[in-house]
Amino acid sequence: MKDIIRSIASLPRRQKQIVLVLIDLCILPLMMWLAYAVRLARPNVQVMQGLDAWYIYVGIVGIAIFALLGIYRAIVRSFNEDYLLRISIATFIQIVILYAIKKLNLAFIPMSIPLMYGFLLFSWMWWSRAVIRYATLKTFAKKHVRKRVAIYGAGLAGQQIAAALNHSDDYLPVCFIDDKKSLQGQSLSGLKIYSTQRATKKLGKFAIEEILLAMPSVGRARKKEIIESFDSADVKIMELPGVTQLVDGRVKVSDIREVDIIDLLGRDPVPPKPELLEKNIKNKVVMVTGAGGSIGSELCRQIVKHQPKCLVLFEMSEFALYSIDRELQNTNISIIAVLGSVTNQAKLERILQQYAVQTVYHAAAYKHVPLVEANPFEGIYNTSIGTARSVDAAVKQGVETFVLISTDKAVRPTNVMGASKRMAELYCQGLASTNPKTQISIVRFGNVLGSSGSVVPLFKKQIAQGGPVTVTHPDVTRYFMTIPEAAQLVIQAGAMGTGGDVFLLDMGEPVKIVDLAKQMIRLSGYKSMDENGLGDIAIQFTGLRSGEKLYEELLIEAENIEKTDHERILKSYENFYLFDQIRSVFIELSDLSEEGDNHVKIKNILQNYVEGYKAEKLNNH
Repeated sequence: MKDIIRSIASLPRRQKQIVLVLIDLCILPLMMWLAYAVRLARPNVQVMQGLDAWYIYVGIVGIAIFALLGIYRAIVRSFNEDYLLRISIATFIQIVILYAIKKLNLAFIPMSIPLMYGFLLFSWMWWSRAVIRYATLKTFAKKHVRKRVAIYGAGLAGQQIAAALNHSDDYLPVCFIDDKKSLQGQSLSGLKIYSTQRATKKLGKFAIEEILLAMPSVGRARKKEIIESFDSADVKIMELPGVTQLVDGRVKVSDIREVDIIDLLGRDPVPPKPELLEKNIKNKVVMVTGAGGSIGSELCRQIVKHQPKCLVLFEMSEFALYSIDRELQNTNISIIAVLGSVTNQAKLERILQQYAVQTVYHAAAYKHVPLVEANPFEGIYNTSIGTARSVDAAVKQGVETFVLISTDKAVRPTNVMGASKRMAELYCQGLASTNPKTQISIVRFGNVLGSSGSVVPLFKKQIAQGGPVTVTHPDVTRYFMTIPEAAQLVIQAGAMGTGGDVFLLDMGEPVKIVDLAKQMIRLSGYKSMDENGLGDIAIQFTGLRSGEKLYEELLIEAENIEKTDHERILKSYENFYLFDQIRSVFIELSDLSEEGDNHVKIKNILQNYVEGYKAEKLNNH
């Protein structure tokens, strides 16, 4: 039988249409006879008395109507609501024609016959196509077993994905899960709807392997609650993309993706203030240093949305510059790519003057703690001296606004990376105290999710390799924020500056890195290994790295802060040094960094000027 189905299915499209037409041409007159036979309760009946060769008219007229409505052009395997609607319309037209024939006395047709014929005709067209579709799918079905999934969310997206999964070879929808009590216990698309509590108990019984979140518009906080409600279940969590990605109104199986940990750790974003986003950008020439980095590149993406006159990309890495330049060339904004180092003040001044730059976002810095700890002179030269030369260039060329992007590691640092950032802050604060025409601001925040320095990409790679997932210490915590939110807040904070301001981004609650690792393992469909060795992926503690802290801080003086007009931005008042004093220190730092042979003096300078900094012997790289 399968061989017959395969041979028919392999026929050219036109020949398959002819086969369907011939079958219907034979069946339609049979349906008319059956209507009369049932009506009169006997097989020997006269059909459409008074109209000779009625079977020819019934067959040809029926086929013609079906053809006009595209019934034979549709692919039977895509049997759906649109196909059924076309069959319904074609059936209705034929019922009307039969009543017209009766009204015109062209043939004897009892009043009930058109409706009976219509019912039989629709049943034939529906069930014949359904059988063809079922037989074809069974014949050509893949041999592997479909994954059994529960769909969380019985809304429109859930219904659409359920229909799509039913037609797929990889997934089998088993049930819906929904919070609405009015829906619980009901059936939708043939699938029963359960509450979260009942569904959790039945996941094992139904052999469900994955839970699919079909709630595209749900917020991050709610999504996190939903996922945590299934912590005890041994299932993988998948999701559909955000509502903005479903603009065509149709959900496809290919839309299914893994839940991104970034969505769960990030908070629901606060709508930005348009006037703050545009103040230093719209119709202005803007430059971003470190434009190819994680924060720098996202700043560039956000900036081009607000119609700058021109955007200058200043970057030391050729590949990073090439990548962001190529990405932004698709916009209608003038993009200037400049390859250079922020330690080259002469070049910075030339570029600022040549393009009449009005706003600078200084994101250029080394950020990997262990690497900078091993290469302190390079770290200080690039981050501290580079910042000093950048802001000096901006002031000399009359730039309107200079914004330094800093880090929580600058607060009471235990590493050179953080200390070099704090020195950069001190230089900006000292220079701002001289009241230059350039408005200088500092924006300080913690880790951004998904950046090259974040643990998230590392954990993903380790989980994909089967573990172990490496965590430095069981108690280590970090603040996290998504890159787009951080970039938007940096722009808004810079717009609120008046000179020498230190802005802090509200990072929410700190996250234990070991909890982050466990959640990522869980979302990947695995169990983290316990003390008895039970589970799939082990978490291995490697010990704090050189210069690394258990926790980070955003404030040096917790009392000296005030709120701003933006609920996610705080302003801090912190001690700094007079500019003449800090400038002389930087001249010495510059000489020592270029020499690269006196770590004792470097260490002493950092300890004297950076509050809380204490370090072991520095490497002489």
